[in-house]
Amino acid sequence: MKKSKRHKNQWSNELNDIIRGASGGFLFGIPLLYTMEVWWIGSHSKPAEMSIAIATTFIAVFLLVRTEGFRKTKNIRWRDAAMDTVEAIAIGIVGAAFVLFLLREIRLETPLQETLGKIIFEGLPFALGVALASGFLSGDRYQSSDSDSEPTINPTVADIGATLIGATIIAFNIAPTDEVPMLAAAISPPWQLAIIAASLLISYGIVFVAGFTSQEKRQQQQGVFQRPLSETVMAYLVSLAASAFMLFFFQKLSFDDPWSMWLSYTLVLGLPATIGGAAGRLAV
Repeated sequence: MKKSKRHKNQWSNELNDIIRGASGGFLFGIPLLYTMEVWWIGSHSKPAEMSIAIATTFIAVFLLVRTEGFRKTKNIRWRDAAMDTVEAIAIGIVGAAFVLFLLREIRLETPLQETLGKIIFEGLPFALGVALASGFLSGDRYQSSDSDSEPTINPTVADIGATLIGATIIAFNIAPTDEVPMLAAAISPPWQLAIIAASLLISYGIVFVAGFTSQEKRQQQQGVFQRPLSETVMAYLVSLAASAFMLFFFQKLSFDDPWSMWLSYTLVLGLPATIGGAAGRLAV
């Protein structure tokens, strides 16, 4: 019985580590996933160039794993660091492939070499974020707050403000680019629903599963939107509003444009904005 429980805890800890690593990868790699120059580099890369990129990244990720990593254990052995490096690169490649497929930048009919090139050149920077996951965010506003004397609305206001700041930091450099219209033009309504679901799941994972900060204290907070599900939905809506404003600010959208165009553009930019908003909520 004890052995079964210990085995179950090991799998649970491993899953938490993977989610933490993937969260760090999304925080670090999402801007590059919206960069067409990286798509083009991957599209025209030869197998030898891909191999060199993987080998170079392996060294960088290995050194980062030795100092930070995506697990909570520190000072790991060289052999374990090498295994974690392989896992970090695998997480990076899978995460990048998922987003590229979600954004329709790679499809089932895309040539194999082009697909591999895009995934590798997008996934390797993603892997650096995985290796830095434990060092990304360590803020916890609840450590010094007195929940008994704090008004109920304060945590909600803090989350809204932090979401706006984080969303703006991540999405502000993406909003004026041509990538948003390009991606939006290729995404049909079913894929828009998939983007909404992915945005909510990634946001929830970063804030409530990855273990960057004290999850118990966050979940014990009382407020209008201080439950995991309601907070995630509220933060997503705030991120979408921020995305729409940024697109309007940079004249990518105007009041003369149809609502369907507003919707598609906002959902595409809303994915990185939501990830930035999740980071912002953890950082305060």
